[in-house]
Amino acid sequence: MVTASEIKARLERNWIKFLNDNSAKLSTTTLSGATPPSVFVGRYGYPKVKVGPMIPPLHGDTKILDTPEMWLGKSLEEIVNYRLALVRGISKVDVRDVSGRYVESLQEVAMTNKSVESEATLEKIPISDFEQERDSRFDTDSAPFGPAAPLKNFRTSSSSISVDQRIEDAYYDKDLSASQAIVDLYLDGVHVSTLHRVLSIGMLGLKKNRRLVPTRWSISATDDIISAYLIRRIDNFSTIDRFKIYKYSHLGNYYSIILIPDEIWSFEMQEAWYDENNGNMQIGVDYENANGLDHYPSIAGAYFAARLGVAEHLLKIKHKAAALILREIHPEYVMPVGVWQVREGLRRALEGLAKQVESFDEALNFATISLSLSKNEWLRNSQMYKSKKEQLRITDFLMSSTRRA
Repeated sequence: MVTASEIKARLERNWIKFLNDNSAKLSTTTLSGATPPSVFVGRYGYPKVKVGPMIPPLHGDTKILDTPEMWLGKSLEEIVNYRLALVRGISKVDVRDVSGRYVESLQEVAMTNKSVESEATLEKIPISDFEQERDSRFDTDSAPFGPAAPLKNFRTSSSSISVDQRIEDAYYDKDLSASQAIVDLYLDGVHVSTLHRVLSIGMLGLKKNRRLVPTRWSISATDDIISAYLIRRIDNFSTIDRFKIYKYSHLGNYYSIILIPDEIWSFEMQEAWYDENNGNMQIGVDYENANGLDHYPSIAGAYFAARLGVAEHLLKIKHKAAALILREIHPEYVMPVGVWQVREGLRRALEGLAKQVESFDEALNFATISLSLSKNEWLRNSQMYKSKKEQLRITDFLMSSTRRA
């Protein structure tokens, strides 16, 4: 079995190899390549934040470098290499300045549906240290970023720009709220990762309210908005008739999803990870009932990404249910690559066959048999379990009585 330290060493070797292979292209202040398209909006120093394009020293179709929907099944090394290849040219911008010439040039890039040939002039050679700026480059919500340098000038080849008409229409509709624009574009088939980008670069919403949104925040906001909309849609459906359990694992992340027969929406996500200091597992939990979430989740954007995956599935099967998500993060997940892997992991899990059982106890037994923590440890931290024990409804009693009969 490959250890976490071996995986990390391999990532570093791959990164060094990429730098060596592209040393000539990265040791100059002029960078030429095809942006996937990709833009970055930082959050440090808000409301004046670092903003800019992300460009690899590569030409042609680079779309895979910034399209998480294409990453399922790829190795951790492949995904990290995609991301670290993207060089960030950055300039300080006030988040309210969404109509300046520089931001408008990035908005033009963001609304395209294919890679855009670009050229950036940097003030200095981009910093390429694998460990530099760890807090900002290796964010648990967003995918990692490559080296960065202050941007002096940025331009694109107009002949390589192919505008997505759906996004352009939303951009020019200054009377449409950002939330409604996100839902409309989602229903029209626009990738969730694309919606993250256009919201981030200030392209959606009422004219007076448009702002740049830090990349990390835009990811959580988009997943939250879409999943909340879908949850409202499924409320009129009938309830599933049995407990259903789905499993999936990738990139050192192990998921068990339990769908629970319930007429009233509730959702819980538990995350367990190994503490590097003592080797024990720590747990984070967030829960919402039909009234929604009353706080920002302690497990951050992973919560909204998971909720979106579940809500999409329930709308697809035209049923409603409560949901309990159990996620274990094992040591081989040596570098966070973003909450896209939660969203896409749950999407894939819920496409598979479900194990169907008659009781919550049976469901939890099956869900936890392949996980490191015991059933009792998960139960001990479950707010959903405690809530259901304290608020047993007449429908729960009837279901139990019917099974006994």
